[in-house]
Amino acid sequence: MEKKLEQQPSNLIKVVLFGPESTGKTTLSKQLAEHYNTEWVPEYAREYLQDKWDREHKTCEPHDLLPIAYGQMRLENELAKKADKVLICDTDLLETKVYSEAYYNSTCDPLIEKYALQNTYDLYFLTYIDTPWVADDLRDKPDERERMFAHFKDALEKSNRKFINLRGDKASRLSKAVEHIDKLLQKHDRIKS
Repeated sequence: MEKKLEQQPSNLIKVVLFGPESTGKTTLSKQLAEHYNTEWVPEYAREYLQDKWDREHKTCEPHDLLPIAYGQMRLENELAKKADKVLICDTDLLETKVYSEAYYNSTCDPLIEKYALQNTYDLYFLTYIDTPWVADDLRDKPDERERMFAHFKDALEKSNRKFINLRGDKASRLSKAVEHIDKLLQKHDRIKS
């Protein structure tokens, strides 16, 4: 079962959109994938939990986290095979770990924690809470955005992840993200040649 949480080897530059709910991660993931003509990895938890909500009218429970983690890594590994130079990830297992700890008494399944810390990415974009809150069936913490943002930032710092804060409107965020990804691509191309 552990193998299901491992990243497959790849020469891609992998970036992660990381942050609290309703901070523009999916929008920016799609924009970046279009800009670089590559693949983006959607957040598997959205599909899984929306289906659960539609069937049972229940939200996420602790036993859902491992299937969500497996689904996320399956998607990432499948789409990495199709991507060109860069893979845009709408989330990763570290985000699953943050949500687990925030919602379930500071606990996280040891397998999720192991691979959240073991799997590697070239850069994280930490999305700030200066975007309008958009309600849906799954989002539930509109009044706790600052606290949740602090959890996400703390997780990146504690795990020594390279990250860039993204603030402002969609165009500003896209421009800043492209600037940093372009630098990674230039560095990657110099190493290869």
